[in-house]
Amino acid sequence: MQYEVKSDILGFENLRCVELHEIDELFLTLESCDGTIRFTLVNPYALREYSFDLPAAVRALLEINETSNLLVYNIVVIQDPLDESCVNFLAPLIFNQDNATMAQAVLDVKNHPNLGLAEPIKNFRA
Repeated sequence: MQYEVKSDILGFENLRCVELHEIDELFLTLESCDGTIRFTLVNPYALREYSFDLPAAVRALLEINETSNLLVYNIVVIQDPLDESCVNFLAPLIFNQDNATMAQAVLDVKNHPNLGLAEPIKNFRA
């Protein structure tokens, strides 16, 4: 499914259309619609308890309401070995499946002190 990018993804401000591709139950790729940019994503809920307050600006951009069908993923910087890979829990990617839009929410570390910018995946995988 293609998603319209409604706000900048940090470091990739010109990205306006992306597709999700599932690798397995834990990992996905996010690819620009023109195929020039690709990220590895992880399902944070498969790793840890994960909750945050979604900023009102993101809710408005994605037209989110109480019945919206949302997906939440985090960017992973893949390392070798895989356990050394790091997850950015402070800037989740939010996908509204109802209207095919997505945005990155940048969370305030003061409001979410238990979430890190580059947490090793080995801290969460048994």
